[in-house]
Amino acid sequence: MKVYISGISGTGMGPLALMARQAGYDVCGSDLSKGAIYDELLKAGIEVKIGTQDGQFLKQKLEDGIDWFVYTSALPPEHPELTLALKTGIKCTKRDDFTAHLVDELHLKMVAVAGTHGKTTTTSMIVFAAKKLNIKAAYIVGTTLGFAPSGAYHKNDEFFIYEADEYDRNFLKYHPWLSIIPSISYDHPDTYPTRDEYLTAFNQFKSQSRKIIENGIYEGKFELAGEKRRKDASLAAAAILEMSPNIQPEKIIDALNQFPGVGRRFEKIVDGVYSDYAHHPEEIAATIDVAKDEARFQGKKGIVVVYQPHQNTRQHEVFNGYKDAFLGANKIFWIPTYLTRENPNLEVIQPDTFIKSLANSESAEVAELNNDLRDKLRQYVDEGYLVLMLSAGPADGWLRGNFTYKT
Repeated sequence: MKVYISGISGTGMGPLALMARQAGYDVCGSDLSKGAIYDELLKAGIEVKIGTQDGQFLKQKLEDGIDWFVYTSALPPEHPELTLALKTGIKCTKRDDFTAHLVDELHLKMVAVAGTHGKTTTTSMIVFAAKKLNIKAAYIVGTTLGFAPSGAYHKNDEFFIYEADEYDRNFLKYHPWLSIIPSISYDHPDTYPTRDEYLTAFNQFKSQSRKIIENGIYEGKFELAGEKRRKDASLAAAAILEMSPNIQPEKIIDALNQFPGVGRRFEKIVDGVYSDYAHHPEEIAATIDVAKDEARFQGKKGIVVVYQPHQNTRQHEVFNGYKDAFLGANKIFWIPTYLTRENPNLEVIQPDTFIKSLANSESAEVAELNNDLRDKLRQYVDEGYLVLMLSAGPADGWLRGNFTYKT
């Protein structure tokens, strides 16, 4: 089968492309720019067209024969590739339908990790431990992994470990053999206008799962930094035990204690500088807790946080949750919100308004992604502080571009 993936090099679609290629599918695709998975795709021999998605590359591929057009949720309805694919009459779906097809076609038991926070880390921990313990499992994780590709499949795999995202109701396409749920609060108001709708979706997901894990095991046995990370490890341990009931507890604990972390989840950029995807008050508090432990282990003076909120629509929903989220940070630089998929009728909340709501507002100041901020952060690093960037937007790229001066 020949599959074309639009938006192929990002963390949502790239791992899916990798798994499909290894499962024997002929995969190609396009993207506006080189995403985080781009290099992995090239290494796997997948043809990727980077640049304007005007439909010309897709047209060429259609002449060779395309059976399935898979597209990211980020594509607008008028996108040239999507409109062209629909006109041809070939099968056109978002990633969830194609992922479900792979699970059925390859006869895999789905181990799905869903929840408001902790999905990526918990999924990655299960993948890491499964590899260490020789459990045969395909997987898709929505980030880069330092210890393996972001997506994989090998013949005779029994399980499929999957980060089941609730955005765009993606996770409701599946009926998992096992579901792990680290947490449920409220997010994605553009998909779920009310908290009740969000909770209803998770209840439906639970009803579609053969078995559910919401509480971990072997708590107190993990030596990872941060209470939240240790909780994620306990959930991963419970999942591993379900997948391989006869494995010794000591081996599971030892494997998970070696977990090296993953891209964009408290990822070390250079000495003293870290980046994390956290953009919700609960995630922020959990990540700062990890940073506090890590700073203590490294003998740092304290923590300096740079925060870029993600999506103004979301900020109107989570605004009241920020009050205590940054406790533990010695200094906070608040960047203007990264705007995407917005409701034009909502007033954009300004950084100084956020800062006034904080319990430790005296530690915070408004900042921009410029040389002045770069110089301040470098000074904090030189003085022995741990610098932590929290962003689901372009601030991560800015940080990487400005902190390659140290090794």
